[in-house]
Amino acid sequence: MHILIVEDDRPIAENLYEYLESRGHQCDYADNLAAATRRLAEAEFDCAVLDRSLPDGDGLSLARRLRAEGSSLPLLILTARDTLEDKLAGFDAGADDYLVKPFALQEVEARLQVLARRAAPRKDTGTWRQGPLEYDAAAQEIRLHGQALHLPPKALRLTALLLQQPNRVFSRRELEIAIWGREQEASDNLRSLLHTLRRALGEDGGVEVINVHGLGYKLVAR
Repeated sequence: MHILIVEDDRPIAENLYEYLESRGHQCDYADNLAAATRRLAEAEFDCAVLDRSLPDGDGLSLARRLRAEGSSLPLLILTARDTLEDKLAGFDAGADDYLVKPFALQEVEARLQVLARRAAPRKDTGTWRQGPLEYDAAAQEIRLHGQALHLPPKALRLTALLLQQPNRVFSRRELEIAIWGREQEASDNLRSLLHTLRRALGEDGGVEVINVHGLGYKLVAR
């Protein structure tokens, strides 16, 4: 994702920038509303993280202007203002989500990914490939070297997700939420699905799911 971070607290901005970049996203940074306006005019973004208390005004003014201009850019408000009235004001201004400081970096990324998925055009008839492995969304079918793989529904969903962003590292939490709708108390649930997929791919199938230590899993061509 291409993410705009609008935050005047430099340590917070740097933490967000470094973490999201390490996760494979592209980030731009603005420390005030004027700079954010320039960045938005210069590039296309998939979503934005927006602080409220900025040197030249309230971040909600930017949200209101974007919505008035017809922009559907997903906006995540990230602020220390935690009252119900503050949150309602954020949503009323056009924010898509609202997260109160302090926050976990992993949660920021997860929320941004949800917002970006909701905003992205549906690809129900698309085909995604990684090496000899492909997912036909229209047919809801996974094929390896042109031959259909008969996978259980959850294993098929896992494969389709990995194929949509090959070479990207998915955390265990991301995969569990995408497949089951929530984190799983038993880590064996995801491990079992991965075992099913790896067995279907075989040792010489030309593509594999690898474990990136401490981060998660990704699909790579051999």
